[in-house]
Amino acid sequence: MGLLTIGAFARASRLSARALRRYDELGLLPPARVDPFTGYRYYDDAQVERARLVAWLRRIGMPLAGVGRVCDLAETDTDAAAREIRAYWMQVESETSARRSLADLLVDQLSGKDTDMTDRITMPLGMRCAARTDRGLVRETDQDAVYAGTRLLAVADGFGGAGAAASAAAIGALEPLETAAQASSRAGDLLNTLEDAVHRAGTAVRAFPESGTTLTALLWTGSELALAHIGDTRAYLLRDGVLHRLTHDHTVVQSMIDEGGLDEAEAAAHPQRAMLLRALDAGDGPGRPDLRLHEAKAGDRFLLCSDGLSTTVSQAAVRDCLASDAAPEAAVDALIGLAHEGGGADNIAVVVADVVRT
Repeated sequence: MGLLTIGAFARASRLSARALRRYDELGLLPPARVDPFTGYRYYDDAQVERARLVAWLRRIGMPLAGVGRVCDLAETDTDAAAREIRAYWMQVESETSARRSLADLLVDQLSGKDTDMTDRITMPLGMRCAARTDRGLVRETDQDAVYAGTRLLAVADGFGGAGAAASAAAIGALEPLETAAQASSRAGDLLNTLEDAVHRAGTAVRAFPESGTTLTALLWTGSELALAHIGDTRAYLLRDGVLHRLTHDHTVVQSMIDEGGLDEAEAAAHPQRAMLLRALDAGDGPGRPDLRLHEAKAGDRFLLCSDGLSTTVSQAAVRDCLASDAAPEAAVDALIGLAHEGGGADNIAVVVADVVRT
């Protein structure tokens, strides 16, 4: 067996000797042999590939616990290792985007632009909304949950044996925001309030082993909407006849689309299209939501929905339905009807909210 000194192995792997000693202590990269008299570490040639993977993963900032998990998977299931890396990087991008938004808010605040939100309301606005879930035409139970109040809109799509309880618990954890959120909240405070509520929802969901839920929520203050999102439920905005998707799916298939490996048509038929990379469940650590802030205008129409609608009805058909003059209640019924026409293979959750002058 050809052995390398720690110095030679460090050069081959692009890791410093100090890092190698640290990774040995952590059990991440133990040497093949340690001299019992001198304590010198020696490494096998076959360990170079794992060491290089460690170096690259650390270079992209992956925590050591994740590095060990990916390296172990790479030895038995390279596809699973790739999914771990993809999921980590999607989280990095989400957190970076959230930090960028908060940085913009801080700049506005320090430059005197971020005054109390009530100062920015030139005309009183309100929301007129409707919400409903439907079991669909195939599933035996309905595991979706919705909420539509004067300040809070939310959709949750449960999964697992206790999926219905999980989605209901997540919505229940957010419901206090209906009365706690005040129109005088600053933008940064609003996002913090919503993020804290999602973390409470995650804690509530962990009471249901082997089950979980996705969650998309909008918190309204009178001129601003804070958005929190995790999973593959979605939020859309119809403004001036154009439908904008506000959320990004946390799924394996969406990550493949992002990387250019699939197009939308291929993704729709992919066997892993329902596999989630992020959700609220009993897994390790809290699910991290995407956070955004959106300014509302009179005439805006928002849609929150589960994948029972988004994977069954085309975005063009959704736009046409939302663009009609139908009231929110009628729009909800029409969208559920379209999902039934598409086969109704999954539970369907729909919230439609109109921003109106009061």
